[in-house]
Amino acid sequence: MNTPPPVNTDDPAHASGLLATIREALRGSHLDYTTAPVGRAVIMLAVPMVMEMAMESIFAVADVFWVAHLGADAVATVGLTESMLTIIYTAAMGLSIGATALVARRTGEHDPEGASRAAGQSVILGLVVALAIAAVAAPNASRLLTVMGASDQVVESGVGFTRVMLGGNATVLLLFMLNAVFRGSGDAAIAMRVLWIGNILNIILGPCFIFGLGPFPQLGVMGAAVATNLGRGTAVACQLAILFTGRSRVRLNARHLRLDFALMRSVIRSPPHVSRTCLFSSTWVHSLVSPPSPRVALPPDLSSSIAMPDGLV
Repeated sequence: MNTPPPVNTDDPAHASGLLATIREALRGSHLDYTTAPVGRAVIMLAVPMVMEMAMESIFAVADVFWVAHLGADAVATVGLTESMLTIIYTAAMGLSIGATALVARRTGEHDPEGASRAAGQSVILGLVVALAIAAVAAPNASRLLTVMGASDQVVESGVGFTRVMLGGNATVLLLFMLNAVFRGSGDAAIAMRVLWIGNILNIILGPCFIFGLGPFPQLGVMGAAVATNLGRGTAVACQLAILFTGRSRVRLNARHLRLDFALMRSVIRSPPHVSRTCLFSSTWVHSLVSPPSPRVALPPDLSSSIAMPDGLV
């Protein structure tokens, strides 16, 4: 049996082919991943996913950058709240792994209707979980900040930010779940692009709502939460528009949103991934429950926000 010669990675033809594949991955294409070469398929999926995770991290970085102009208490509020949101990221990641697996399986079986049903149930599941979290967490925002070790001054000035972020957690869960649908069906470039839109809006609207630029109200630190939710919410609206108008491999319509509890259980059934991600995030939260001062709350949380997307890999 003849062994194929090794690929010369220094060959200009190979380098140009790799660059062309990366450009195609960023641009997006309807590549059939069930028949494409494994190496090319990996690059086509991995490049947009790396960019997508980088975009998700920028939300927290942008919030910290703008509220830093308001003082240490505002920065501590963002750090402590993002630490609490780590638990929501955990739920979103765990559920999105199940959604990606189901959609990818149905797509590989050339069962578009099955992939659409899995996508529809993932949307409903994410919305139900988000509403439950919001109903419990948002009204208790001040208590949660106190439990996290915030001073009375931080609680008084930052409770609005925490309440808006926890109350609007549906944008986080739906963003993760819908992007999981795109990745599972092979449309990773779409998942990347909607996060570009969300981040651009967040970066633009952040200073507008925080400092009251132009016609926007001056909301202080709470303005960062409003801008973040608007950015993520716009990204979710774009995701739904793409799915319902058939501009992706998966197409949704009303019948796919009918409750199917058996299919929901299949989405949830990924305990090893959820447990591993929970352990990762709970370590950071535990380390911040009793911080010595508000000023030290940010560095661990910011590093966890940047590292958290690795849990998806």
